Amino acid sequence: MGAVIADADRKVLLLHRPADDYLGGLWELPSGGVDTGESLIEALRREVAEETALTVTSVGGYLGHFDYRSGSGRATRQFNFTTTVAGETVTLTEHDAYLWAGRTQQNKASSAVQAVLDTWRDQAA
Repeated sequence: MGAVIADADRKVLLLHRPADDYLGGLWELPSGGVDTGESLIEALRREVAEETALTVTSVGGYLGHFDYRSGSGRATRQFNFTTTVAGETVTLTEHDAYLWAGRTQQNKASSAVQAVLDTWRDQAA
């Protein structure tokens, strides 16, 4: 699950993977896997809380998915949604930096995430 979290200025929250981690140096959306017995929305809420300490208050539109290989080499699909969160203070647990990225800074993310953000902008237009 991936969360597009935007502030009032339409800047999107991106998280930076530590250099020594799998895909180190990558800027990504708050995201993660679905645990056994969880729904997609439950997983999205949990992952955002675990990675950022923000609380998802609502889940909006589906923004598409992309496929990639996990650190274990397993084929993985990330489903992405718009979200609204409570609070503004980001506390990181798995990443080493975060950025409220304006449109020009969003190019720091992978092409797959950039495509999700293009869909997000198109839906808002």
